[in-house]
Amino acid sequence: KAMCSGKLQTGLLVASYFVYLLVGAAVFQALERTAEKQEKIAAAQMKEAFLQNFTHLTVAEMEQFMKNLTEAIQNGVYPVGNESWIEDSNWDFSNSFFFAGTVVSTIGYGTLHPKTTGGQIFCVFFALFGIPLNIVFLHHVGKMLSLLCKKLGNYLYEKGMRQKKIKFLTLLFFLSTGILVFLCLPSLFFQITEGWSYSEGIYFAFITLSTIGFGDYVVGKQPGRNYFSYYRSLVAIWILFGLAWIALLFNL
Repeated sequence: KAMCSGKLQTGLLVASYFVYLLVGAAVFQALERTAEKQEKIAAAQMKEAFLQNFTHLTVAEMEQFMKNLTEAIQNGVYPVGNESWIEDSNWDFSNSFFFAGTVVSTIGYGTLHPKTTGGQIFCVFFALFGIPLNIVFLHHVGKMLSLLCKKLGNYLYEKGMRQKKIKFLTLLFFLSTGILVFLCLPSLFFQITEGWSYSEGIYFAFITLSTIGFGDYVVGKQPGRNYFSYYRSLVAIWILFGLAWIALLFNL
């Protein structure tokens, strides 16, 4: 019975965690999308005006243009290529879900951030309740993984192995499989999808899973690259399980 209620608790926790992220993503999308569209249109007009007049701009006008352009880029708007970039939103559902995941996991790349007052206030409350929920979730997943670890230990103990050796072997097993599954293979995947070098992939994976999150490398952000539709959502899930693996390592 205890086992059953434990499973139910875990199921409820995992479900409520993902529902929390999905609802958060939907709210961020609703609050930020329109404002971003207006910003993109303004950037397009600015580019248009520049292209028509650039032969006889004064130094002051040129300075202002550079300022506006820098601001647009800092806000995630890249006025490059034809009109299609106006339609591609940084706040579509996949991106919003990715953003929600980076908020609760405290990575905070800083490349995508709410710009409306509503979005910023919501972000404060979303993080306030989301970060503790994320810690509880990771702790729970870590616990489930350490049960697996115990099972492996018991199996080796029955085979007549000493406790100390078992501890060392299980740690080694989880360390090496984790490095393979969460660092080596994803880096290969990033190398193919993002066109980074393998070492850049490793660097990005480490900076992300350690929750440092400089934001110098971020997935799905390169203008002109074709990403498959749920790419960033998949990366968000990789981050969550990667963080759980790190939590397990600390437990061990």
